Amino acid sequence: MKNERITLAHGSGGSATRDLIADLFASCFANPFLDRLEDAALLARPEGGVALTTDSYVITPLVFPGGDIGKLAVCGTVNDLWMMGAEPRFLTAGFIIEEGLDYAILDSVVKSMAREAAAQNVLVVTGDTKVVGALGSSGGQAAAGQTATGGLFINTCGLGSRVFQGVSAEKSLGREHLREGDAVLVSGVLGNHQACILSRRLGIENGIASDCAGLGGMVRALLREGVRVKLMRDITRGGLATVLNEIVRDDLGIRLEEREIPVDGEVEAFCGLLGLDLLYMANEGKFVCVVENRDVTRALAILHQNELGTRAAVVGHVTARNQGEPGVLLMTRLGGIRVVDVLYGEGLPRIC
Repeated sequence: MKNERITLAHGSGGSATRDLIADLFASCFANPFLDRLEDAALLARPEGGVALTTDSYVITPLVFPGGDIGKLAVCGTVNDLWMMGAEPRFLTAGFIIEEGLDYAILDSVVKSMAREAAAQNVLVVTGDTKVVGALGSSGGQAAAGQTATGGLFINTCGLGSRVFQGVSAEKSLGREHLREGDAVLVSGVLGNHQACILSRRLGIENGIASDCAGLGGMVRALLREGVRVKLMRDITRGGLATVLNEIVRDDLGIRLEEREIPVDGEVEAFCGLLGLDLLYMANEGKFVCVVENRDVTRALAILHQNELGTRAAVVGHVTARNQGEPGVLLMTRLGGIRVVDVLYGEGLPRIC
């Protein structure tokens, strides 16, 4: 099937469907749960309380420097679980495929997804495949220089358990634990994913690659070492600014220091060229965590030991605020103060 395209027959439930499932999905994701090919997977109850998440992935191009939609689907789902202090255990995967998609692309994406699931130590235990008539390329447009073919959309569900010290069914991470003086950390440079995808769409040649990655190593180390983590969020659509506005409270705000926000030089130049604001740039391998200020040095040391966290930095602190005052303020490099609000309208559409 390597030189074929997906047709509606592959979604008919007949022999073409069975061949597609057996030759590709079942072989790539093989494990005792999935091998039964039942309507549902029967799983043992995880210890420490259950965390459940779901997400859908729609992106153009399907393959990009640093990853593809398959890797993105695994990393995005497991990262959502890690942000709750839960270790990912199982995934589901639903594939919606447009007719006309090159089988070779589907094959590459599924194998990439299987490799990333193995790397993140999670099992894809059940799934679904649907083939639909052509709706236009994934994300609504083809990348520059590419011919639009059938698109691919992936829906996932992730199940994990909270098993770390200080993070149990009785005490979850959340903004209710924030206190004035807590430190706000980011795990690394911002903006690479959006800059990478937008570069591919516009046909701009540069060395920017997506930061698509699983965050489990850093999160596991922070929690196992007993760092007093109050809250974690992965910085995806809407960027750092939107995430921070989602976690502030009526009585607490956040003050950022612009000079402390880490960014690669090439990404910074790209933002300057196109007039993009780094604070609203999407990422797929970065997270923000709020920790007690007395644990900052230890938290940074732990993050810096991980290859994904070498540029981790303290970018601000939790502050008291009065009713009606802005939730997030930015101290600019020039010494001014800027109100940082949530993203309005479209940034880069359909980023995940």
